[in-house]
Amino acid sequence: MKYLFINSVAGYGSTGHIIENTARGLMQDGHQCAIAYGRHLVNCDGITLYRIGSKLDVALHGAKTRLFDAEGFGSKAATRKLVKWIDTYQPDVIWLHNLHGYYINVEVLFGYLKSHPDIQVKWTLHDCWTMTGHCAHFMTIDCNQWMDGCTSCQLLGDYPKCIGLSNVSKNYARKKAAFTGVKNIEIIVPCKWMGSVVEQSYLREYPARVVYNTIDLQQFRPIEIDTEEKICPEKKIILGVASVWNHKKGLDDFIKLDTMIDHDRYQIVLVGLNKQQLSALPASITGLERTNSTLELAKLYTEAFVYLNLTYEDNYPTTNLEAQACGTPCITYNTGGSPESVPADNVIEKGDLKSVITRIEELFTCATK
Repeated sequence: MKYLFINSVAGYGSTGHIIENTARGLMQDGHQCAIAYGRHLVNCDGITLYRIGSKLDVALHGAKTRLFDAEGFGSKAATRKLVKWIDTYQPDVIWLHNLHGYYINVEVLFGYLKSHPDIQVKWTLHDCWTMTGHCAHFMTIDCNQWMDGCTSCQLLGDYPKCIGLSNVSKNYARKKAAFTGVKNIEIIVPCKWMGSVVEQSYLREYPARVVYNTIDLQQFRPIEIDTEEKICPEKKIILGVASVWNHKKGLDDFIKLDTMIDHDRYQIVLVGLNKQQLSALPASITGLERTNSTLELAKLYTEAFVYLNLTYEDNYPTTNLEAQACGTPCITYNTGGSPESVPADNVIEKGDLKSVITRIEELFTCATK
């Protein structure tokens, strides 16, 4: 069979790695695979690739979103070219992933899918943008408008950021009209929590099944590290990893936690910070820029004493899996589907840093017995 994956990125970040690994697995089984992406390509050697639009298209779509809250409704010309290419490629299965990212027009794409019911459509949801009038996550404000129809949004300043005219009500109606009515489609969610969200949304007309995200265990495994390679050989590392750090990913909580830990014993290391965040970071925290090297990440996970995921909004973070595959316990906030991948004792209520420290001390005691 011929598969076409559509995603904002390819071989980059968590979703980019997921589609690359899935495609390679299918190719090993004798299938043909292609990836259509909008921005950020890393490797993916041997896989047929199609770039949707250009950097200019992405910039214009982003500007339209900033001014008119129009994420998913730009890039018409680029998407029309895409569907012409799809006719040439003639896939049996189109496997959708993230459709936000300023690169594709969802009305043009889904108009094509509805007019080609012979093509099987799979759609893996990595966040909640598909079911809202604006935001990708609504957990931080406990908003339930998405169940019946968004009329306003407290998160216009969050991704996909809008500083101009709000269109959340119109966006909700346009998305609902575009995303419903596809004849041959299956929704795939990476956790039970996300499944419950789908069941309460306008996507409930579609069959949905839970398929937990997986990682490459040949890449993420305990790695032998020479002493000179270690970041902090004399202390226990409390590690945090994110592709984009902000208060919702727990950056503020890590900074607070740093004032509460025993610095003779522990060292906080954060990976994925930008240059501005690195310059503002307390000197007692070790900060590193983002790395796309799985080997570097595996070494960091292996060296760490504990991986700490203080996210306030998430679906089913693969970093939890990566850390544990490298032999490092993971402690996470009770957020979305994040608790589904760790032991119950390692799930802490959001913001409860005292309980975080208590659990770290318990793990330390067990490790030193």
